[in-house]
Amino acid sequence: MTHRLLCFGLGYSARYLAERLRRRGFTIVGTCRRTEGAAALSDAGIEPLIFDGQRPLAAEAFAGVTHVLSSIPPDQDGDPAWRPHADWFDAHASGLAWIGYLSTTGVYGDTGGGWVDETAPTAPSSDRSRWRVVAEQQWLGLWRRHGAPAHVFRLPGIYGPGRSAIEQVRSGSARRIDKPGQVFSRIHVEDIAATLEASIDRPRGGAIYNVADDEPAANADVTACAFELLGQPVPPAIPYDQIAPTLSPMARSFYADNRRVRNALIKDELGVRLSYPTYREGLRSILAAR
Repeated sequence: MTHRLLCFGLGYSARYLAERLRRRGFTIVGTCRRTEGAAALSDAGIEPLIFDGQRPLAAEAFAGVTHVLSSIPPDQDGDPAWRPHADWFDAHASGLAWIGYLSTTGVYGDTGGGWVDETAPTAPSSDRSRWRVVAEQQWLGLWRRHGAPAHVFRLPGIYGPGRSAIEQVRSGSARRIDKPGQVFSRIHVEDIAATLEASIDRPRGGAIYNVADDEPAANADVTACAFELLGQPVPPAIPYDQIAPTLSPMARSFYADNRRVRNALIKDELGVRLSYPTYREGLRSILAAR
């Protein structure tokens, strides 16, 4: 059988999945907003489609599609990929092999550093996370109404080649920020792709998965590790209260929540074995690759 994956928003994480699936013979179709992006997708062996989040794709765009992934950031009305295509999905989703939506662990809100798993209630503390909850329900509605194989993947901080503390140290932008008791869960982009691939091989409609590594850690610790790996002196940590006024609103929003994310379900149900169970292995790999 020919497999055809349609990616709404072929961003950083989706590209890693696309490369894995291309090696398995999947055809990859990806949306972008502009023609320049379309040329880049074509160069990467991906069939491009222009999608601005407003006008729906032509019906021909869905011809032969067997799998769908959405990773477009939400707005106040949920997922821009869902809205213009809701009727198509209601009519055809039950015939798809797999549907995935990339969400965020931010939907759990602040737990004061406590652990959360997929059974925890959503209690988002920011508009962006509230919009994610709306988008999750849009996609999961396909499972509730039609038994479609729709899945939600809740991601914490994503890092990997080109997007890590290693690059921040090298560029001179790294800062060790100390907020006592504050930790973040994170996940290497390769482990995201591996988890999505495992779900494609073992679909379970209505499933929600936390995709996080094994060790939530403070920003100051992760950044210190990057300095050490690069053989540079570790600078003193800067108190959060001192640096907060210089941070962007989005950066400050990350520090508003404090939680630890459990990942047992992806291991027990999907058989995922993390290549980078902590930030240490991940940063070493990024450094070695360079």
